[in-house]
Amino acid sequence: MPKVIRVKPALSSDSGDPRPRKGPQLPPHHEALEQPRSQIESPVLWLCEGPTQTPCDGAVAPKAFPSLFPNLSSPPLPCPALPTAPVGRGSAAPRQHRCGRAGRSRSRQRQAGSAGRGAGGEAPGSPCPALALQPPAFGFLFDVDGVLVRGSQPVPAARRAFQRLADGGGRMRVPVAFLTNAGNCLRSAKARELSQALGLQVSPEQVILSHSPLQLFRQFHQRCMLVAGQGPLEENAHNLGFKNVVTIEALRKAYPLLDMVDLSRRPKELPPPTTGFPTIEGVILFGEPVRWETSLQLIADVLLSNGNPGAELQDVPYPHLPILACNMDLLWMAEAKMPRFGHGTFLLCLESIYKKVTGKELKYEALIGKPSPITYRYAQYLIQQQAEKQGWKAPIRRLYAVGDNPMSDVYGANLYNNYLKSAQQNQGQAGLKRSPQAASPQAELSLELRNDCNSSVESCESILVCTGVYRHDGAVPKKTVETVFHGHRDFSFDPSLLEASHIVQDVDDAVQLVFKKENWS
Repeated sequence: MPKVIRVKPALSSDSGDPRPRKGPQLPPHHEALEQPRSQIESPVLWLCEGPTQTPCDGAVAPKAFPSLFPNLSSPPLPCPALPTAPVGRGSAAPRQHRCGRAGRSRSRQRQAGSAGRGAGGEAPGSPCPALALQPPAFGFLFDVDGVLVRGSQPVPAARRAFQRLADGGGRMRVPVAFLTNAGNCLRSAKARELSQALGLQVSPEQVILSHSPLQLFRQFHQRCMLVAGQGPLEENAHNLGFKNVVTIEALRKAYPLLDMVDLSRRPKELPPPTTGFPTIEGVILFGEPVRWETSLQLIADVLLSNGNPGAELQDVPYPHLPILACNMDLLWMAEAKMPRFGHGTFLLCLESIYKKVTGKELKYEALIGKPSPITYRYAQYLIQQQAEKQGWKAPIRRLYAVGDNPMSDVYGANLYNNYLKSAQQNQGQAGLKRSPQAASPQAELSLELRNDCNSSVESCESILVCTGVYRHDGAVPKKTVETVFHGHRDFSFDPSLLEASHIVQDVDDAVQLVFKKENWS
């Protein structure tokens, strides 16, 4: 049973290791593979060649993760630099302490800064924090929707939480990453939204969208890929390294007879035959589209025709074209009182239609975004790079994943925690089982973290808040009770992985809980 702590701003430590989870099982495209230790190379941060030597957008050596991605080519990963300039006017002013002192003296501020910590005070009426001189040995992975915001509205506790996390100049005192399954936007746009909601500057390099790890799938970057979703699809695809993409709308215009559900969009006259349209070689599902019926129809056409939707249907090709899918959330929380359908619901529709039409299972080359361990390993690396950039010498030992969705946030953090624990115990494959619906070998990803000699992280604890998908009546419950499995088809149902390490009311309580456990203020 998870330990429940009702948080108060105390400074005493609360020991207790997270309970190891049992029986993790992954979808076939995440099966563990053996790899010799001699192949491991240390992650390297590349810098721009200009005079400023500042980190750039593609900043990690190609072989940064050989133990995690043995079958993938080696593209650059984004530089996880934190903002170094103070935030805008009004947010960096010293705040009064409850005891009447303004900020700390400048000399003490410089002393604290040299120790790797800011010296900013708390808002009026809050207790004075003690000055912690040790560098942080932990980092935060924050979900966004339902934890920090509800739709376009910030959760009231979010700003209080980040006042604790930031120093007087608006810089993070501990490494922080925003791990969201959103994908219908640019990282820079999501960073601006978070900056406005939280009242401090968030760097795009701190934001991990559901599709961010797609830059690792370099073997598909030169193919002609059909992209589905909404928002800046082509720009996102190009930023991830894909050179040749076709949108659903471009496909519909090239083959107007394919989209027949909406009577008003049917052509009035028979169009001439389409010529010169490229053969589609794969599909990227970024997120839920606007017109589901159009996307479902045209994606099915592409799969059934082997990339030539204008051709007559003959033998159904199987295996079908590769599919890369981002964001498996069945539901998500916005301003409405009830959860909304997410991209996981769209995937469920596509899988059902394909199986009904062909009698065969739809396969994925990769499923990424939470709860995929690929996403958490990617986030861990960014957290560690943030700490190094800030000059914090202590290795990051513990991650705290704060979320509102038991199936994506809690399940994902617990699953990754299992692999961290198995790596420490040198247990190898940790009881993985291969699914009958196995993906192709090139998409299988190794999670042999014991081979990653540079990984210092020992645990990833899940903290569930009650401001989003997961809700409760009355007192904060002691455990999550999930009677219906909302996870993706390719992830095995393990009830223990849905039990959060801690359940708190909101994100501010989560930050206070972690500070108490870490004896940090």
